[in-house]
Amino acid sequence: MAPSGTRPVAHVVGTVLAELGAGHCFGVVGSGNFEMTAALRRAGVPFTAARHEGGAAMMADGFARMSGRVAVLSTHQGCGLTNALTGIAEAAKSRTPLIVLTADTASAAVRSNFNVDQDSLARSVGAVAERVHSPASAAADVVRAYRTALTERRTVVLSVPTDVQQASINFDPAQLPSVTTAQPVRPSRVAVIELARLLSQAEKPVFVAGRGARHAAHELRELAEASGALLATSAVAHGLFHDDPFNLGISGGFSSPFTAATVAGADLIIGWGCTLNMWTMRHGSLIGPNATVVQVDVELDALGANRPIDLGVLGDCAETATDVTEALGGVGGETWRTPKMTRQIESKARWASEEIEGLSTETHIDPRLFSREVNKLLPVERVVSVDSGNFMGYPSAYLDVPDEFGFCFTQAFQSIGLGLGTAIGAALAQPERLPVLATGDGGFLMAISELETAVRLGLPLVALVYNDSAYGAEIHHFDQASKEDLETVIFPDTDIAAIARGYGAHGLTVRTVADLSGVTDWLNGARDTPLVVDARIASDGGAWWLAEAFKGH
Repeated sequence: MAPSGTRPVAHVVGTVLAELGAGHCFGVVGSGNFEMTAALRRAGVPFTAARHEGGAAMMADGFARMSGRVAVLSTHQGCGLTNALTGIAEAAKSRTPLIVLTADTASAAVRSNFNVDQDSLARSVGAVAERVHSPASAAADVVRAYRTALTERRTVVLSVPTDVQQASINFDPAQLPSVTTAQPVRPSRVAVIELARLLSQAEKPVFVAGRGARHAAHELRELAEASGALLATSAVAHGLFHDDPFNLGISGGFSSPFTAATVAGADLIIGWGCTLNMWTMRHGSLIGPNATVVQVDVELDALGANRPIDLGVLGDCAETATDVTEALGGVGGETWRTPKMTRQIESKARWASEEIEGLSTETHIDPRLFSREVNKLLPVERVVSVDSGNFMGYPSAYLDVPDEFGFCFTQAFQSIGLGLGTAIGAALAQPERLPVLATGDGGFLMAISELETAVRLGLPLVALVYNDSAYGAEIHHFDQASKEDLETVIFPDTDIAAIARGYGAHGLTVRTVADLSGVTDWLNGARDTPLVVDARIASDGGAWWLAEAFKGH
C-alpha cells in the first residue's frame, strides 16, 4: 500500500485506482494525463502505450472482457477522448467494466482548444459520466466511479480537470473503503416455482446463454441435465458449453442449419442473461409459433425488451439455475436428450461438418475452406477476437474456442476497425493462449497503426485478414447498384503481407490451401512477432448472416 502524506491530486487518482484493483491501463499519454498515468504505473498497474486512442480503447475493452477485471483507458483531454469515442461506445453498449481516465480542461479555460463537453460526450454513447469535482473530494470521486464500473458493469468516463490535478491534498490510502462486487440477486420463490413448472412440462426446452450468464456455465449445465434442455449461446458467450455433448453452439445468424432448425423446434426457450435480440433469434424466426419464451436477467429493463415473453425472472443466472434445479427435485420426464440427439449434434451442429461447394480459384480461396483449414492448424488453447464485416461469420462459425474466455466478440456498435486493438487486449488478458485476430482488409487497414504495438510487445498474434479488396458488406448489400456507385467501396489489391513485414511482423499471402504451410512454419518457430495472414478470399455473394443483419436496418 502507498504511504500517506501530501501529494498532487493526479497522483492520488492513479493511486486510488491501483489500490482498488485496476487490472491494466492502456492509452496514449499527453500532457493532460501524463501524471495520472505515471501514478498508476508507480502503484503497480501495468501500462501499454498504444499508437491511437481508438486502439487503446479496444485494448482496454478486450482486456476487461477476457480477464474479468476492471481495465483503465487513459486519454488526454478533448481530442484524446474524442479519438477513443468509438471504442468507448462499443464498451458501453457491451457493459464492459472500464474506467476511462481522462484529463479535462480547467474550469476557467473556456477558450482552450481542448474544451469540449466531455460529460455529454460520455452520456451520448451510453457511458456513465463522472468527474473529480475538487481536491477535497478526489478520493471519494474515484471510488464512486470505480464502484459503478465494477458492481454495475458499466463503462465510466472519469474526467479530471488539469487545475484540480495540480492541487495538493493529504491522502492516506489506509482510509480507502474496499470495493467488491455486489452479492448476486436471488430470484423470487414464485418465479422459481413457475420456471420449474414450465421446465417440467416442456418436452423440447432450449437454453440460450448470453453475456449475463458467462459466470454460470456449471449451474446451467446442471439444470439442463435435470430438465432435459439443450444448450446454446449468443455470439458473445460462444465457448461457454464448448465440451458439452448437448451444446448446439451459437444461436442466431451464425447457426448451422441443424442448430437453427433445432432451436426453432423448441417448445420452451429460456434466455439466460440474453435479451433474445434480432441477431440471436433471427428476427424471431427461431421462435416457434407455440414456443413459450422466458428471460432471466439481473436487469429489470432487459426483460421483454426485444420481444414478448411469457415469463420474466429477475435474478442472477447462476442463483436462478441452482434454485430451479432444487425445485425440480431431479424428477424429469422424457426429453430430447437422447443418444440420437448427441450423434446429430456431433455431426451437424457445426458449420465445419457442412459440405462446401468450392468457391476457390487459383488466385482466391473459399473463406469457408480457409477458416476450416486454419482451425485445424492452430493450437486448441487460443483466444479469438473478431472484427466486424461481411467476413465475420466465418471465424465465428469455424474457429473452435476452449471456453467463454476464448472468444472476444466486439459487435455491440457494429463498427469495423476494432478487432486489432481487441486482440491485443485479449492477448494480455490471456497470456497463456495463442491470440488470434479475424478481420477484414478494411478493418485491418483502418486500425493498422496498432500492428506496431503488437510487434513492440512481441505478441505471438495470428492475424487472419479476410481480404476481398472492398468493404464487402456494402458490395453485397447494394448488389443492384451501378458499377460507378460501387467504385466507392472497391479498392485496388493491397499487399497486406508486405505492409505487415514493414511493421516488423511476419507476412504471409494465402491463395490456396497449400499456402497455409507458412502458418505451420510460423507455429513451429519462435512466435516472437505477429503473423499476418493476407487471405485473398473468393466472393461469397453475400454472407447469410449479412442478409439477416440488414433486415434490422
